[in-house]
Order: sequence, then structure tokens, then C-alpha cells
Amino acid sequence: MTNHKINVTIAEACGWTDIHDSGPWHNHKLWGYPPELQGQGGNAYKYMPDYCADLNAMHEAEKVLTFDEWDIYCVHLGDTQPSCAKAPARQRAEAFLRTLRKWDEAQP
Repeated sequence: MTNHKINVTIAEACGWTDIHDSGPWHNHKLWGYPPELQGQGGNAYKYMPDYCADLNAMHEAEKVLTFDEWDIYCVHLGDTQPSCAKAPARQRAEAFLRTLRKWDEAQP
């Protein structure tokens, strides 16, 4: 999956809605309604985190995992990184989507 597709899929799993690409004017940053601002109107749009590049964003995403999903997540991280604590954001993003069964092998 591309980083763009990964970021959109994680954001949706975390509750973001109405996600758009900002276009060439803002380097194609993604933006939409974050879950904490749902229903607050047009001014509530925010730029989405770059889950593939930002460990802090991935730490926030990990908070949506249930206790049982956390175990599966660590197994997926172990497939690519021996120590869960040292896994970079991109590997965490892939493990997160594999845990939620949203990873698309067919997507480049």
C-alpha cells in the first residue's frame, strides 16, 4: 500500500471523516474532520497526521486498539521488528492495518 492510502485507512479507523487531499497547493496533505471535532462545521477541518512518518501519530492511533488487538498488533510488529518499542512509524502503520484486517496486499 502507498503511504497515502495507509494514512487514509488509519485515519478512517481512528474516526476521521470527510477526508480530502489538499492538492498541489499544500503538497497534497490530507485533511478532514478529526473524531474530537465531529459535527462542529466547516471550521473543524484539520490536517491529518502522517501516520507513516510520525511516531507520535502512531502512538495516538494505537489507542484505538482493544486489549486483544494489541496482542495481535505486537505479533505483527514482531514479524518485521524484534522489539516493539523500536519499530519505526511505517512498520507500526503496516502492523496496525494488518491487525485490523485493513491491509491490502494488492495495493502497491
